[in-house]
Amino acid sequence: MKRKSTILAIFLLMSVVTFASTAIEEDLVAGKKKIELGTSENDAEIYINGKLVGKGQAVITVPNDDCVTVIAKKIGFLTERIEFCNKRDMTKPPKTHYIEMKRDDAYDASIQTDIANVDIEIKVEDMTKDEAWKLINQIVLTYIDVIEMTDKETGYLRTAWSLKTFLQNSVRTRIIVKEASDDPLVFKVKLISEASGLPMVSVKSDELFKEWDRVLRSYSNVIGEFQARVK
Repeated sequence: MKRKSTILAIFLLMSVVTFASTAIEEDLVAGKKKIELGTSENDAEIYINGKLVGKGQAVITVPNDDCVTVIAKKIGFLTERIEFCNKRDMTKPPKTHYIEMKRDDAYDASIQTDIANVDIEIKVEDMTKDEAWKLINQIVLTYIDVIEMTDKETGYLRTAWSLKTFLQNSVRTRIIVKEASDDPLVFKVKLISEASGLPMVSVKSDELFKEWDRVLRSYSNVIGEFQARVK
């Protein structure tokens, strides 16, 4: 009886050891690494490989022999990207990681507005066409000093693009003026504001720019000045 009890105890012990060894082996095979990630902005969106997983903080799982891309973003702040890899012969992911969000310089240098990329009518009542056209040119040149095309007879003016580059963005701006009516005399002014979402982009790369619902502060008063002075 005693011999049977001893054999049973040995068998149970071996089973426990085998189970523990198997669990360890499975864990080693899985090789997952977990990272507790936090951001300085508690409402910053955190994405893993393009999928939203949390705001402000999240637990990142990096599979064995693989990498994941983490993106943290919030309006008014620069988008932060970081890649964590869990591969042999590479630095293993940390247990924790903290992202200090930085202000978006393009956002801070601009304002949101509903006057961008739309025609604004300027009705002229107290000036002749010559007087209005001269004043329009003067106003335009105070904001953008290169006029790409102008035709007084048809009442059309277009400036060259003015480019401003930021850390994660490139913004281009131009002004277009066109005569909409001769009697009464009406001009349409359009302040075009476009952004690429990329730094150091050529102003001629049309395919990279899209309309932006913000306007650089240096141009924010241009429409108001037309409305106040061209009458």
